[in-house]
Amino acid sequence: MGSGKSTLGLRLAQKTGLSFIDLDHYIETRFQKTINEIFAEKGEAGFRTIEQKILREVGEFEDVIIATGGGTPCFFDNIDYMNRQGCCIYLQTTPQTLFERLKHARSSRPLLKDKTDPELLDFIKENLARREDKYKQSSVIFDTGKLESHEAIEKAVDRLYELCNDIES
Repeated sequence: MGSGKSTLGLRLAQKTGLSFIDLDHYIETRFQKTINEIFAEKGEAGFRTIEQKILREVGEFEDVIIATGGGTPCFFDNIDYMNRQGCCIYLQTTPQTLFERLKHARSSRPLLKDKTDPELLDFIKENLARREDKYKQSSVIFDTGKLESHEAIEKAVDRLYELCNDIES
């Protein structure tokens, strides 16, 4: 969450002419419910099962860039599946940068909605520590801490394009 998946994924899709899918939005459309509603009805375990099924569905599409939620790589064998399907990118960012990006978006994120600022920062640190081993299994690890301008975003997209082309060659 907050690493730049939607921004960079959409720009990379535009640059390459590929389709862009935000996995959470795809799930919401498919189930006609928000992620918050699915979490409330089915709990995290139920959501993760749905997420895995939909990941495999969209992972079979051709010519697509998929932005997953931050937890997606950490459940089941999702990270292995993602790496097999194409160039899997970990958008690495510091906890403080993630905190600055997420503190105003809590209400739309089910795992963050009731947290105070200190609780949010602790949550980010704990999740990164717990998830880092899975994230680091990605094909590409890319620092997104300096995406503060349109120019920086465009340079990042160009570099990601190069890195993924190198891997797929």
